[in-house]
Amino acid sequence: MARITLSAIKADVGSLAGHIVPSRELVKAVGDHIKANQASLGIIDFRLSTTGDDVCILMTHRHGADHPQIHKVAFDAFMAGGDIAEAQGLYGAKQDLLVTAFSGNVKGMGPAAAEMEFDERPGEAFILFAADKTDPGAYNGPLYHLSDPMYNSGLLLNPKTKGYRYTVMDVSHTGGDRVIELETPKDLYDLAALLRDLERFVVEKIEGLDGLPMVAVSTTRLHNIAGRYTGKDDPICLVRSQKDFPATGEVLAPYVKAEYVAGFMRGSHTGPLVPSKLGTKISYFDGPPKVTAAGYSMKDGKLVGPEDLFEDPFWDEIRRKAHQKAEYIREQGFRGVAMLPMDELEYGGMKQRLEELDQRFKIR
Repeated sequence: MARITLSAIKADVGSLAGHIVPSRELVKAVGDHIKANQASLGIIDFRLSTTGDDVCILMTHRHGADHPQIHKVAFDAFMAGGDIAEAQGLYGAKQDLLVTAFSGNVKGMGPAAAEMEFDERPGEAFILFAADKTDPGAYNGPLYHLSDPMYNSGLLLNPKTKGYRYTVMDVSHTGGDRVIELETPKDLYDLAALLRDLERFVVEKIEGLDGLPMVAVSTTRLHNIAGRYTGKDDPICLVRSQKDFPATGEVLAPYVKAEYVAGFMRGSHTGPLVPSKLGTKISYFDGPPKVTAAGYSMKDGKLVGPEDLFEDPFWDEIRRKAHQKAEYIREQGFRGVAMLPMDELEYGGMKQRLEELDQRFKIR
């Protein structure tokens, strides 16, 4: 039997009352378009979810990754949702559809895409993480900790687990995909050296040392496409769990840290990554940055779920901690670490403002 492909594609194509939440009618239009084309395109199953103002389409099929028809049906579905956004006067209608002439693949067109092709296991389990008001580097910390026995006890307790192979992308490089492969544990310190720079080096995928696909992350940076600030990249991440991979609880464990990541208001600030319930809206200072975790099981490509993995009352306490961290960093205002480095602000008004001020400096 042909291998199963998971395709998760997400975009912001319009939001109610600002960058808050897509309208019900917009989400329905996206789903209606997928459903109308499901049988003809061989889509086995699909689900829709929202995180903040983003809509994510999860599809299962047997066509492999980067399949033009799968990507086109997602792109056209977002266009249909964007049409509703325009008709309703929603903010940022078709915001993430930076290139409107489809060219065979949504990568480089605005939407975020994460895909994996594999032989389905008995009891196949996986997690779809979706983040809003941040960028792909938000997953660096949690994914690094998959190689840390403090979080992934399977590294000690599962004799089959020998380590992982990480593919890391230099997302600031625009002349093609510049990547490096590192293996843990032997390259762990090198991996740490790269992943500390959340804005430049991003985990693209992780495999077992036996080559089994385990993690896929969307790595698109919108300002690399548009040449200017157009919103944060709002990444998605697929993680297979259990058996020879980390357990679901081990994958989730690092999110207790609510690490500071890039994003927040106008994509220009630093804020805690809040593990949030599915369908969570955005409110405070266009944030804080949020991540949801939808858990699935699968048999022959048919999905069971989603189960909201951050709904457990345990995560309420983590959210309180994250919200306090958000308050603390916002007390810093616009100064120092509260905002991103200047080179990350160059696509907004800050660059123009500083260029104008530069002309007014005098040598005394």
